[in-house]
Amino acid sequence: MNKGFAILEKYLMGPMGKLASFRFVRAIMGAGLASIPFTIVGSMFLVFNILPLTFSGLENFFNATFFKFSDLYMLVNKCTMGILSLYFSIVIGYEYTKIYEEEGVGVNPLNGALLSVAAFFMCIPELVHENGKFVLVQSLTKTESVVGGWRIGGSSLDRLGTSGIFTAIIMGALAVNLYVFCVKKNLIVKMPDAVPPGVSRAFTALIPAFVITFATLIINGVLVALGTDIFKMIAIPFGFVTNLTNSWLGVCVILFLIHALWIVGIHGANIISPFITPITLANLETNITGGHIPFAGEFNNSFVIMGGSGATLGLCLYLVFLAKSDQLKILGKASIVPSIFNINEPLVFGIPIVYNPYLAIPFFLAPICAGSIAYWAIKLEFVNPIIAQVPWPSPIGLGAFIGTAGDFRAVILALLTFFVAFAIYYPFIKFYDTKLLKEEQSNASQEAVTQ
Repeated sequence: MNKGFAILEKYLMGPMGKLASFRFVRAIMGAGLASIPFTIVGSMFLVFNILPLTFSGLENFFNATFFKFSDLYMLVNKCTMGILSLYFSIVIGYEYTKIYEEEGVGVNPLNGALLSVAAFFMCIPELVHENGKFVLVQSLTKTESVVGGWRIGGSSLDRLGTSGIFTAIIMGALAVNLYVFCVKKNLIVKMPDAVPPGVSRAFTALIPAFVITFATLIINGVLVALGTDIFKMIAIPFGFVTNLTNSWLGVCVILFLIHALWIVGIHGANIISPFITPITLANLETNITGGHIPFAGEFNNSFVIMGGSGATLGLCLYLVFLAKSDQLKILGKASIVPSIFNINEPLVFGIPIVYNPYLAIPFFLAPICAGSIAYWAIKLEFVNPIIAQVPWPSPIGLGAFIGTAGDFRAVILALLTFFVAFAIYYPFIKFYDTKLLKEEQSNASQEAVTQ
């Protein structure tokens, strides 16, 4: 293991460590850490609300009791997970600017946060270019609701959810760099020393705000004139995955893309799912009529990513029962209930797995191995194909059993992929846990000496 980790240190952890030292990467990591309490609280209420979907026997009871207050308590989820990109926009702007401030640049983190949010929000409304005019999209149909350019999704404004995180990151980087550029070039309004700090800070951001606003408008205008926008541009590199879903290699590529995005702090499932969902539903219909396509319906949640993206259920159980470091033990106990229902943002951003060289390999490898086993088990007809759509939060084994119309072998397959994923994570999380434990012991010793 020592030799293996020495190789990883040289060829993987070293380069990723350098990557993690970049200002922008540090800002993204800060945003992920800052979102932990919101993702945990929002996830808990989501789990509570989907219990009757998973356990149908509870439906009448919930309808008669808790669901009468559902719109009230689900505000917690709508205003945390439903607007997660807003939190990212604020924290990225703040943390990124703070790093420059610590390096001696005369910028203010609060200004950076507000400028980041302003740039991000200017990208959210949808526009079209018609007859030489820029027009806000208006569309009220059975399938979509867009009012004044603002698209309404299932939980909140559609682009404020996790699908907007990537745009928030881009616009945060643009806003902060333009802000820093203006300050370094002395393109700011200087106020006398007698002026209160709050007033002085506001005027310091005045010229940078104009610069950022014009830059954002130009970018939006050019893209809209070309028939797209920043959100749609993100979709372009991933469109090709729709032609890969009927092969083992295609499934591996899709799983790789999902987790490659996650490892850099982007919700990979939300980015890729819109492109593969129509295909998995078509494959599901094919299976209903006698087909035998593995990648159909909730294949991923039933057989591959138990516990959430990265197949982290086994990892979470390790944190609860085997972890030695306080940080991981506490996080495991806080995350175990959401993990049972395939919700793992608290783990992804809390351990963190994002930009973590110690856990990047198993985060890729576990779902790809689990997906490969499940693909060939169905392809070779050891297990029936999925012919029923089940809720994605279904606990391990239950979704597989229902989705395959009661094939008990699907439960065994789900348990097998779970244990394979856990075996892959084990040496990596054990090493990382030991590292954190040593750091905690060292910090405790230093505190004891100072006291």
